[in-house]
This record gives sequence, C-alpha cells and structure tokens, in this order.
Amino acid sequence: MITTAVPAKPFDTFTLELPKGDTAFLKTIAKKMGWTVRSNRRKMSAYERSLDDERNGRINHYASSEELFKKMGI
Repeated sequence: MITTAVPAKPFDTFTLELPKGDTAFLKTIAKKMGWTVRSNRRKMSAYERSLDDERNGRINHYASSEELFKKMGI
C-alpha cells in the first residue's frame, strides 16, 4: 500500500474596499466558491468617538453649570 500526502492548497489574502451595498453580493459569491470572508471593521473606542464628535462639531459649550441645567430642563 502506498500513501501520499496531498499538499495543502496555498491561499492568498486580499483586502478590498467596496460600497456597503455590494458586500451581500460579495458574500454570496464567496459562499458559492467556498471562500472565507472576514470583516476587519473594528469598533471605535469611547475616546475615539469623542474625538470624532469634536472634529465634526457635535459638542455643546456652556458658560456655567446653571446654563447646562437650564438647557436640560432641570
């Protein structure tokens, strides 16, 4: 009896940037071809979100705590 080892198929790894609307199509094709799709989108930390808020002008400034409480209706 002769046994031989079949070498593993080499894999290439790619990074693609594509519109969100096309991801479902890509996943469908990948599933049919037997490929693996991984998303590397990571969540931003609270600190990163706060910096993003500052960059995009989503911060309110108040002269005093009384002004803040008045705005909040307290």
